[in-house]
Amino acid sequence: MREFIVEADGGSRGNPGPAGYGAVVLDGATGEPLTEAAEYIGVATNNVAEYRGLLAGLRAAHALDPSARVHVRMDSKLVVEQMSGRWKIKHPDMKPLATQARAVFPPDQVTYEWIPREQNKYADRLANEAMDAGAKGRQWSPSESRAALDTPPAVPEPSGPPGDAAAGAARARAALAQGRAADPAAGGRAAGAARAGEGDAPAVQEKPGVEQAPDGERRPAAPAEERRSTPGWSSAPDLGAPATFVLLRHGETPLTPQKRFSGSGGTDPALSEVGREQARRVAEALARRGTIQTVLASPLTRTRETAAVVAARLGLEVTIEDGLRETDFGAWEGLTFAEVRERYPDDLNAWLADPEAHPTGGGESFAETAARIAATRDKLVAAHAGRTVLLVTHVTPIKTFVRLALGAPPESLFRMELSAASLSAVAYYADGNASVRLLNDTSPLRP
Repeated sequence: MREFIVEADGGSRGNPGPAGYGAVVLDGATGEPLTEAAEYIGVATNNVAEYRGLLAGLRAAHALDPSARVHVRMDSKLVVEQMSGRWKIKHPDMKPLATQARAVFPPDQVTYEWIPREQNKYADRLANEAMDAGAKGRQWSPSESRAALDTPPAVPEPSGPPGDAAAGAARARAALAQGRAADPAAGGRAAGAARAGEGDAPAVQEKPGVEQAPDGERRPAAPAEERRSTPGWSSAPDLGAPATFVLLRHGETPLTPQKRFSGSGGTDPALSEVGREQARRVAEALARRGTIQTVLASPLTRTRETAAVVAARLGLEVTIEDGLRETDFGAWEGLTFAEVRERYPDDLNAWLADPEAHPTGGGESFAETAARIAATRDKLVAAHAGRTVLLVTHVTPIKTFVRLALGAPPESLFRMELSAASLSAVAYYADGNASVRLLNDTSPLRP
């Protein structure tokens, strides 16, 4: 099933006043723009323009593939919360638009995410172009879009790649994989962004100088002191951009195709020629996204080599982080699973059944690895809040990051596929929620 990201916005110069909307449909696998829509709609409110943008974006996605899954990203908390079913819709101008929007795709194919305004620049630009065209007495046309299809939108930290190969390339996967439930406990971005529960929307400062009233209309913002003392008005917490970890497994080594244990306890192979080519392809994909801000790598040779290729392409330095090293597999290093089964059957069975069990020869247990990764995660989240960081590491650490983010049991490690040079991603929000955005993406390796 194809996956699309719809980013939409709308605006009104006067509220109500001359209004327009803009929407773009992005490929969920690559983050590339597929089609745009924009229109000057005459005199309307901001909210109506935003709903018109949403409707246009959904219809454009439906025209591309009616069976696709769609992840909608908007900077209007009102629209996101109402379309997610958490806030009621009372305004008569918005009810029919919401009904039409819900009818474009089956409900289980669409999810919604609130993003800060600065992360919705592509759709905002289209909406302003539509209003500019209206001011000149004509309608917007794609030729006015300043070569938007040739200049991909800045991929924001999600919600992201998104925004990056993880946050940008798979924003649809991000929420579709685990964010279908918009409950705060699910760790979804929209839920984390606004915890208003049922009922009408509280006042939310969505755009500079404008407040959201309970009836859905916007009005000039009152001074901060007045807003704080006005009964019945509150602000949803703005959690800010998350710390997003793009998790890259190193490229192939000579041991990888043979499926041999290759940890940190003795074997330290370099990349094979295949692995170096994989690193180059991933580097190009990440460069196209343009959102990686920092590169950290495990101290082992294969991860340092992979990180060096990527960082050179991105124009960044590599910082070594010891906590990202692979598990120590003790006496099993360099052996295949079958060889371990033959030589150490009891130890292997215990290891498979008990996360506290150690590989033969005093290696590292999965419980010890998890404790190390959790400590590393906490340190890096604190150090890189709001940033997108590439972590070049190994199978067990990446699976552990994902397992901990999902709150999954230790045995889930054996139920994840993780290919060489694959990309995964986890976002960590200020309220403690984590969102798994991508797992085992190998699309950059395809010709």
